[in-house]
Amino acid sequence: MSGITPCLWFDGNAEEAAKFYVSVFPNSNVDVVHRAPNDYPSGKSGDVLLVGFTLMGQPFTGLNGGPQFQFNEAISFQIPVETQAEADRFADALSAVPEAEQCGWVKDRFGVSWQIVPHQLIRLIGDADRARAKRAFDAMMQMKRTTSPRSSAPPTASPHPSKSPNPRESRPNDGKGNLPSDGG
Repeated sequence: MSGITPCLWFDGNAEEAAKFYVSVFPNSNVDVVHRAPNDYPSGKSGDVLLVGFTLMGQPFTGLNGGPQFQFNEAISFQIPVETQAEADRFADALSAVPEAEQCGWVKDRFGVSWQIVPHQLIRLIGDADRARAKRAFDAMMQMKRTTSPRSSAPPTASPHPSKSPNPRESRPNDGKGNLPSDGG
């Protein structure tokens, strides 16, 4: 049995989207482009109909289905990251709608939503120390772009900075949007 392949509905720009995504993600490539054998409701014979592509080892299909359906935040794709540099690179490459950024979510120029998820954030939110988990969660909820714990990155997020310069206090963040470190 083969795995599940997400099919993304585009309005005539599936090949452009696939090429863009392949340029952003490692271990990615456009696998196949199928052209319509006949006219169809959203295109003509010979137009790109389907694009098979792989992102970070995950197969996808892009379908040029027309303007009837648009992407929304009910579906998003998670991008796991280990470093702040990775998070920033993906956010900078993908985010085309800055006002849509929240809690590490970005929306690209095609309308697709992505979640940039630092592994450390998930570990902290699931921490057995519920106070530490709450601090991490509260910090994340205030961020536009997620900032990894122990990051020295410039401010990227919180519209509600903490009054405390000490990131180990029981505050949601350190005024720069940084999550509390896992040291408490």
